Amino acid sequence: MTRSSVNRTLTRLYWLLFLVLAALLAAKFADDIPGVPVIVSNIAGQFYEFMRDMSLLIATGGVAYLSNIFQKRSKFVESLEEEWRNIVRTKSALLTFCEKPYLSTDDYLAAFSRISETIDTMRIVYRNSGETDTLVGLYPFAPLHDMRRVLQTLDPRHNADATPDKRKLVHDTILQSFYALRETFLEELDLEEPSHPLLISGARRLKETGADIAARVQQDYQKKKLNRTPVQRPDIDALLAELREREKDPNGASTQAR
Repeated sequence: MTRSSVNRTLTRLYWLLFLVLAALLAAKFADDIPGVPVIVSNIAGQFYEFMRDMSLLIATGGVAYLSNIFQKRSKFVESLEEEWRNIVRTKSALLTFCEKPYLSTDDYLAAFSRISETIDTMRIVYRNSGETDTLVGLYPFAPLHDMRRVLQTLDPRHNADATPDKRKLVHDTILQSFYALRETFLEELDLEEPSHPLLISGARRLKETGADIAARVQQDYQKKKLNRTPVQRPDIDALLAELREREKDPNGASTQAR
């Protein structure tokens, strides 16, 4: 269930809830509104009593309906994420094929099979744009077909002598198609910016080696407790002690926390 479908459904539910609440409010105070016929007032009162008696059932049905909507949305997003992973793996396979010094038929067929499968598995996520009962419609993400078309120009069975420049052009075309696809395909996932992004090149860890006093006290306590127990394998303890010493940095601080 796409984001727009969920929003449309929720909008209809909000309007329905608003109208029902407005009708109940009018029914509740129908007796106090001047000029309202008695028969209308009686019907309004019966309607209010009926809705009050059925409120628990109506609320339960509404919650179940909303749960079904969000469950469909969750499954759709999972399918979309898996399809995107498949697209990324396909892109990597195609670029790897372009980087090979010698293009074999087996490698080409493997790459072509992957892009073909990716194009077809899109059917479990989206239907074609403009598809009807009588019309096929348009494939929703044309860059995937662009990747397939440009890959076919390197088919060793028809182009056995592809030059490095030709492979480089195909490589760049695949990347361009992938970047165009990424800009639109991921919009459906409602991605947000990270709360703590790391935006500088050459970043390094700013925390210093060590731990707070509470962790040090707990470590010393555990060491004392361990030293009071009998040594079962002195050779293992000696080996671990030696490895810990080797792991220390030039300043004598352990790198365990890294």
